[in-house]
Amino acid sequence: MATVTQVGEYKLGKLIIEGKTKQVYEIQSHPDQCLLLSKDRITAGDGVKAHELKGKAVVSNKTASKVFEILNSVGVPTSFVKAASETSFVSKRCEMVPIEWVTRRLATGSFLKRNPGVPEGYRFAPVKQETFFKDDANHDPQWSEEQIISAQFKFNGKLIGEKEVDYMARISILVFEILEKVWQTRNCALIDMKIEFGVTACREIVVADVIDSDSWRLWPSGDKRLMVDKQVYRNLANVTDKDLDTVKRNFEWVADQLDHLLPPSDHLVVIIMGSPSDSVHCNKIRQYCEDLGLNVEIRVSSAHKTTEGTLKIISHYESLNIKIVFIAVAGRSNGLGPVISGNSDFPVINCPPVTKDDVDRDIWSSLNVPSGLGCSTVVYPETAALAAAQSIALSNYIVWSKLRVKRLNNYKTLPQADEEVRNK
Repeated sequence: MATVTQVGEYKLGKLIIEGKTKQVYEIQSHPDQCLLLSKDRITAGDGVKAHELKGKAVVSNKTASKVFEILNSVGVPTSFVKAASETSFVSKRCEMVPIEWVTRRLATGSFLKRNPGVPEGYRFAPVKQETFFKDDANHDPQWSEEQIISAQFKFNGKLIGEKEVDYMARISILVFEILEKVWQTRNCALIDMKIEFGVTACREIVVADVIDSDSWRLWPSGDKRLMVDKQVYRNLANVTDKDLDTVKRNFEWVADQLDHLLPPSDHLVVIIMGSPSDSVHCNKIRQYCEDLGLNVEIRVSSAHKTTEGTLKIISHYESLNIKIVFIAVAGRSNGLGPVISGNSDFPVINCPPVTKDDVDRDIWSSLNVPSGLGCSTVVYPETAALAAAQSIALSNYIVWSKLRVKRLNNYKTLPQADEEVRNK
């Protein structure tokens, strides 16, 4: 593949590195970024088996771009910036960690060879994670966590120690579980996958390189016989043009499925306040909800003063045929939450706007609901948003993913704070 000088709007600098299936170039106007250019080439067995596959570059780039866009949208730290052309995308420039992180849901492939006696299809819960040192000459040997730590890798000034290894392990599991949810919406089972990490000039660890049909095992309807990933190519003893056409069609099918993901927006969190004086409290709830990817509407209605109007509001949202969560904001004598709960089968969360003088009565009036009603009570706006998100996340992979990323961020920030305190 010849050296490229320009792709779309980007003037390229020197070739940084060339792999079996891609080239990485400097971008003259953005020294902190690079361009990943895919090749029309498919390989297996550390490059021993290799063929030209016309059109693969377009399909691989489309798949990788879509996957990274999904991960970026829910807050996973990746190197992906944006697609640059049909066969390339712009990435943050990284120094790559020479480890492949493999996450498995079902036992198959090389795992069975290394673990005789385990039946194919054995389900890992939680997922099984393995790491492999990138070394083609020695067939990418499996490494333990201790080996990675002991290697004392340092990239862009960041030492890869125990915390960093643990963080990458957690991200790799997170990425797998997010994409597992994504593929479930297309009736496909994600069996296993591999990802790699890089360290940016800002010393941030990010998911890097590419994620495409070379990266995973994917079985439509959970049936191995229907596999549409690179394993089809690996399994071929003699590769014909017809075989390559089949592999390409499989890859195109995968890219097309990602292209037809429906935005999971069929939900609404309805915040109903008993008085417009509670708008500050409600807007805090709204902001937390929107940060979690939730659609929100705010209404004003009093269960005591305008009971009929409250019932009409409930009926309106019941008729929309989408997933609804009601958040009732009323203090003093909270009839709003119980009235909504008594007239709706959707979840109802009380979040009273407590005041210093009436905190006991505000909370008690929300907790002491009549029998037969299922509305719950929380005090803080963020808690109300999280409770609503957890209900919506049962059927919405975007909201579920944002909740998972929030957990990851908690894990990341608390140890950092601990280290800063210890170093003072």
